[in-house]
Amino acid sequence: MTDPFALPESALADYLSRQVPGFAGPLRASKFKGGQSNPTYLIEAASGHYVLRRKPPGTLLASAHAVDREFRVLSALADTPVPVARPLHLCSDDSVIGSMFYLMSHVPGQIYWDPSLPEMTPAQRGAIFDEILRVLAALHAVDVQAVGLGEYGRPGNYFARQLKRWTEQYRASEIEAIPAMEALIGWLEAHVPADDGAVALVHGDWRIDNLIFDAQAPIIRAVVDWELSTLGHPLSDLGYFCMALRLPRNPVIPGLAGLDCAALGIPSESAIIARYAELSGRQAHHWPFILAFNFFRLAAIAQGVAKRATQGNASNTRAVEVGRMVPVVAALGMEAANEA
Repeated sequence: MTDPFALPESALADYLSRQVPGFAGPLRASKFKGGQSNPTYLIEAASGHYVLRRKPPGTLLASAHAVDREFRVLSALADTPVPVARPLHLCSDDSVIGSMFYLMSHVPGQIYWDPSLPEMTPAQRGAIFDEILRVLAALHAVDVQAVGLGEYGRPGNYFARQLKRWTEQYRASEIEAIPAMEALIGWLEAHVPADDGAVALVHGDWRIDNLIFDAQAPIIRAVVDWELSTLGHPLSDLGYFCMALRLPRNPVIPGLAGLDCAALGIPSESAIIARYAELSGRQAHHWPFILAFNFFRLAAIAQGVAKRATQGNASNTRAVEVGRMVPVVAALGMEAANEA
């Protein structure tokens, strides 16, 4: 059976040799284990190493898997304090590999898949978490008008718009009724805070495994996976990052719940909020809503992965396991809501 995610290496090498200055084949493409939504590949070519991200094959949800938006963000952030890979080429011609893709520079370094950082000392873990918050604050300080992203998102209440969008996405991916998800959607719709005017470039998937660290130091070399980026409320990224403290230990959406984070040197939720406020000048208003909203959005994303698994075009073999996390994540959202 043909692998739907395999790349036509010879044809791709010929295409990139014509389109990317300095590129030379032949090439070998190896799919990374990440890239749950957009398949991502290491490209080892005669001219060096690169990374390719593509839309997955098959029928997709409208507006999802926007690799062209990722390419635009990488281009805009190239000369800012936010570290990113260098974008090299965007291909919108589906005939080349079967779907839209882009090529970027390969940034060597370390990706940490487990937020507990089991191989590190408490001091090292604390330094990693502080670096994550430093770069997050730098991202939210980017002048979006100056870098050409002033129209990258729609105006109006970010949380109201996102709640509507992700409810629609969830309904389009729904396989069976999940009571906790229905309760969470209802609570969020009744508690959307008034728009406070805060707008920043938000990453949308601010997790430790979307960051490439220097192999020798607690320094972020590149922020990756910009598919969900937009103009929005900066606290949404902070809430998304803090979900890890409440998510259970599991192999598909790793969390930290049940661990002694203080002994590990991992800051508490309140410490993370305080450090972000110190770095950014922003206070965490409406925090229970922000957490509940992020759990809802994560559950909706996981449901989309599960739906793609039933269609045979999910990009990760653990897609079905991710789908099983939907009711768990939704229940955590209701727990956060009940803290309001």
